[in-house]
Amino acid sequence: MVSESSMKTKEMKAALAVAVRAARAAGKLMRQNLCKAKVVNATTAYDIKLELDVRCQKLIEKILRAAFPKIALLGEEGDSGDVNATQRWVVDPIDGTVNYAHGIPHAAVSIALEIRSDADTDAFKAVVGVIYDPFQDELWTAIRGEPARCNGRVIHVSKRMKTSEAIVAIGFAKSKDNLRKSLPYFGRLARRVRKVRILGSAALSLTYVAMGRFDAYIERRIRLWDIAAGGLIIECAGGDFWHEAIPGHFRYRMVASNGRIGQQLARPR
Repeated sequence: MVSESSMKTKEMKAALAVAVRAARAAGKLMRQNLCKAKVVNATTAYDIKLELDVRCQKLIEKILRAAFPKIALLGEEGDSGDVNATQRWVVDPIDGTVNYAHGIPHAAVSIALEIRSDADTDAFKAVVGVIYDPFQDELWTAIRGEPARCNGRVIHVSKRMKTSEAIVAIGFAKSKDNLRKSLPYFGRLARRVRKVRILGSAALSLTYVAMGRFDAYIERRIRLWDIAAGGLIIECAGGDFWHEAIPGHFRYRMVASNGRIGQQLARPR
């Protein structure tokens, strides 16, 4: 088993450098194809799956595997290797695919390196996180125990303490059950805070909390690859990242905040 304490800073920095290279490569592909016709692999009432999602993940995997051939990859577009081993990459090649498919330049690449934190449980903890917005050319990075950064500059969560002054991002799926529970929560939240934002990219909403653009971000149903990197970046920026596993394939509910506003917000159920 590789524990957090036994993974040296030098190794984490090497992993970070490779993840940055992979994120930038996928981001370049996204940027080149933003205004082009998209090949749609599948559509549902809730989502769109693009051929470019798959292509970006394959590119990311190629770069990661060239440097770390033994580390498994858990991705939105499929897994490779044993994702329950001691280490795994967690990848969302295009977080905000619906935005991207419609030509809206608000989407990002998200890559995290997780390690098993306890040999007796299935608990994993992110130790490296990278999120890249190719349209704003903003790159967020974090190594556990070190400051979070955006384009190399140390970032911090906001210091706002009043919910009435807060900007809070939220997202929710369109299933009947989720809407039944989420819409009343949304109504209560909208009355308490200054503004609510629904932007369509979990990774970017997390980074916006990490650098003080938002004060909190809430989701009732979200996948691990959407939040693994961003959750670490939040924590390394001085914020709070609460998440709880729920039934489903790597599914969670979460509240990310500056550590002040979040204490005043009810956790979604």
